[in-house]
Amino acid sequence: MSWLGVKPFKKFPAPVLRPMAPFYIAGLIIAYGINSAQTSMMASDEWKNDPRNPNAKNKPAH
Repeated sequence: MSWLGVKPFKKFPAPVLRPMAPFYIAGLIIAYGINSAQTSMMASDEWKNDPRNPNAKNKPAH
């Protein structure tokens, strides 16, 4: 069966999840580390009252 004269791709049972699993897991670990580092930096004394911080205590009135 063709769609406007173009044949669809053939099914090719290539393994994707199992060989790439270590890279997916490493990506999740890196994302978790970046998230926790950013959260701790936003809570630090240097940035906790900065108006750009979404968790700032002194929010400007709009």
